[in-house]
Amino acid sequence: MNNKSPALEANNLGKHYRRGWALQECSFSLPTGSVAALVGPDGAGKSTLMALAAGIATPTTGSIAVLGSVARGRGPHPKLAFLSQDQPLYRRFIVDEMLHFGRAMNGHWDERYARRLIQDCGIPFNARISTLSGGQRTRVALALALGRRPAALLLDEPLASLDPLARLEVMQTLLAETADTGITLLLSSHVIADVEDSCDYLLLLSNGRLRLDGPIDKLLAAHQLLTGPAGGRPGWLPADSVIEERSTTRQMTILTSGTTADRRPSDWATAEPTLQELVLGYLRSTGPAKGEMEPAA
Repeated sequence: MNNKSPALEANNLGKHYRRGWALQECSFSLPTGSVAALVGPDGAGKSTLMALAAGIATPTTGSIAVLGSVARGRGPHPKLAFLSQDQPLYRRFIVDEMLHFGRAMNGHWDERYARRLIQDCGIPFNARISTLSGGQRTRVALALALGRRPAALLLDEPLASLDPLARLEVMQTLLAETADTGITLLLSSHVIADVEDSCDYLLLLSNGRLRLDGPIDKLLAAHQLLTGPAGGRPGWLPADSVIEERSTTRQMTILTSGTTADRRPSDWATAEPTLQELVLGYLRSTGPAKGEMEPAA
């Protein structure tokens, strides 16, 4: 993409409902061309952030800009496509009618591209939406979103209702298309396995706050997972570097930020954490969450 502005840029972004804050004090800058994971337990604020970015909700505080333009709750940026978890498809329509609908509703529409996406996965154009499997409906919804030829695509839990094989196939399609087109992809999920091997950028939400953000490889390299004998936090470890510590009767595991190689005694082992270990460590360290985060299988 030639756009030099970040794909998404939030500044002190917050959203308050009657029940309380769904999102607050959220600031980040997502580089254009990223394949980003927006992760956190149910109720963390992921859907709220997506709705604010898509322009279907108005911030209570702060702002969020899409490709350099501030979203004001008046609908999506013309170069952004948003697919919500409920996949708004007309179940009585056949696939061909859904494509006609997409063409009628979008000024920038690539009919050949949308049809190719559906044809490649073997879905008949005369099939009624109500007769399709969950994976097939997701493919149709993605074709409608990508048919707009967006510069950025936001997907809110698109794999939540799919079986493992369908999840894999849909992710492969998504990654192939983003690689070919260079669009920015923000994928929301509470299942780490959905994003562990596919995304290069992380936004981690918990209890309505952003806990961690940045390129995944740099985040992993900036943390260590220490394993050593049980008996309490070792004195050689700086307290301000500890993210989370867990202990059994025989062993202690500590997630830290920064390096401790120059201080670590021989009875302690160190390793770079996996994405799952990093995410769960931060979530467990920030107090009770509103839902459970599912680990990778």
